[in-house]
Parts: sequence; structure tokens; C-alpha cells
Amino acid sequence: MTSSADSSLLEDFLAFTLAGERPAAGSGNAASGVRWTWRGAGVLLLEPTAQPTHSVLASAGVHGDETAPIEMLSALVADIASGRAPLTARMLVILGNVDAMRAGARYIDDDLNRLFSGRHARFETSREAPRAIELENAALDFFDGAAHPKWHIDMHTAIRASVFEQFALLPHTGAPLARAMFDWLRDARLQAVLLHREKGNTFTHFTAQEAGALACTLELGKVRPFGQNDLARFAASDAALRRLIAGESARENAPLRVFTVVAQIDKHSDQFVLNVASDVPNFTAFSVGTELARDGDYRYRVSHDEERIVFPNPKVKPGLRAGLMVVDTTEATLASLD
Repeated sequence: MTSSADSSLLEDFLAFTLAGERPAAGSGNAASGVRWTWRGAGVLLLEPTAQPTHSVLASAGVHGDETAPIEMLSALVADIASGRAPLTARMLVILGNVDAMRAGARYIDDDLNRLFSGRHARFETSREAPRAIELENAALDFFDGAAHPKWHIDMHTAIRASVFEQFALLPHTGAPLARAMFDWLRDARLQAVLLHREKGNTFTHFTAQEAGALACTLELGKVRPFGQNDLARFAASDAALRRLIAGESARENAPLRVFTVVAQIDKHSDQFVLNVASDVPNFTAFSVGTELARDGDYRYRVSHDEERIVFPNPKVKPGLRAGLMVVDTTEATLASLD
């Protein structure tokens, strides 16, 4: 059984992690019978009492200031430990950028969610680079020989408001889209999903590509400090995640809009200008011919009848993405699912 000294690990995984504590024992059994194993700061393995039917990696805090899903995940750990949340999956819980979480910052040196799939090797002096390596190894160790299907739900919040407050992003690996993922997104009452067309360096790109996981990034509202989140706003996603780890079928069938990336606006230099208001919501639509960005000789003009901008951010470092342009592909995408 878990000792009283280690009970705080399960009762408040967030506080335990932020305090930099280490458990007296590396593993134990919770009151529910679930087996827990501490795998390092912010990394906790949970195993059901019976043979697992599937594997779920649930992560939050890859950006340290995106606090709502971190709090959700910590509460879920406590409920699994007490038995309030049934567990039939083998589960790995990850709180991503712990140093940034402590600082109340998105990141310390570099955006951790752009350092996966080996890109960390280009940032040798970054304090995020070692953490990217740790999380890659933790994910691969977890999924190696894991029960199928394999899932990765990476939960975030957005910097700005959005036409669709809660939406998902699916990484591109070249594999066919999975109906199971779309069923789960509907169950979580996500309003929209964004499909990438190129491989990237995010955590979910890494797990999808390297481990064959059904992976998605969730955007669940706006950035707020710890303790200032209304978690009731995200109850549908929380409930869907709990059903997923319990091995239960989806219950909801909410409408879901699908958008596909058609272009990326990159910041090449400090002369970059984004012709978008600082408070424009994600998924704001622009008509054909609109010039949205310029940077020296570079111009970005809308080439489709309508394109929507997602994640506009002119303050990123040169060489990074300053926005994604997407078009509605709902009918074609849903018709293509097996």
C-alpha cells in the first residue's frame, strides 16, 4: 500500500510536482488497488488491477501557463487512486514543463512543444531541451509493447479567444484518419478539429509518428493562472477522458467542424508584420486577396475564397510559425473515415 508520506503524490499530484518532492518509495498500490510508479518529476504510471485493455498517455502543462488541463489531470489522478474514476487502461500521466509551471510562464527558454522528434538537438543550451528528451523517452518506454489501441491526449489552452472555444489538432503521419479518434472528439464535445498536412515537432506528432498512437492536441479555452480556472467549462472533455481510461464507449455525438491547414505564416525576421488585430479570435475568416503578413519581400495573401487564421502570434522568435491558415473540409473528411 502507499505510505502516508507518499499519499500526497496521489491526492494532489500537481502540488507534489510543483514542490519538487520525491516519493519515499518508487511505487505502490493506491486505495483503489491501482498500481502506481513514479517515473520522475511530473511523470506517473498507473496500472489497473486487471489485465489492461488499452494504453492512454494523458499530458498537460507542455506549456507551463496553460493551467486548466493541469488541474484537471491532477484531479483525475486523485480520483483514480481513490476508486472514483475506474481504470481499465494502462495509463501514463505527464505534467510537461514543470519549471515553466513553477514560473507561471509558457516556457523558460524555448517552446517545449516545438522541440520533439529530435529537434531538441538544435537547442543544446535550452533548458527545455533535456525535458523534451525525458518526455520522448518516457513516451516510448510507455508505449513499447503496450496494449492496443494506444492513445495520447495532450491538453492545452489557447493564448487568445476562439470562434470555436474548444478544438483539437491532429498530427500528420501519412496514416489514414481513425474514426475512433473522431468519435472520441465528438464525445468530448469538441467544436472543431484541425488537420495538419505536414509532419511537425509537437509532442503528439512524436507519439503518433514514433509510437503509432492515436494522438490529439486539445485546446480547452484560455490561459489563466492556477486557481482561477472554471473547470466546469471543460467537464465534457474530462468526462470523455474518464470514459476512455475506463474502457467505456462514447456517449456523445456532438457536431464537429473539420478544418485542414493550407498554409503556414512564418516569421523570418524582426521586420515581420502581421496584419491581424492583437485580439482577433482563432478561426477568424478572411476573404481571398487579403494580405495578412509581410516580412521584407515576403507576403502572405489569402488564396482561397475563405481562409481562417489559427494561432496568430507575431511575437514568436524569427524562424517560428506566426500563424496557420485553414479551410473548411468537414464534409470530405467525415465522408473519408473508414
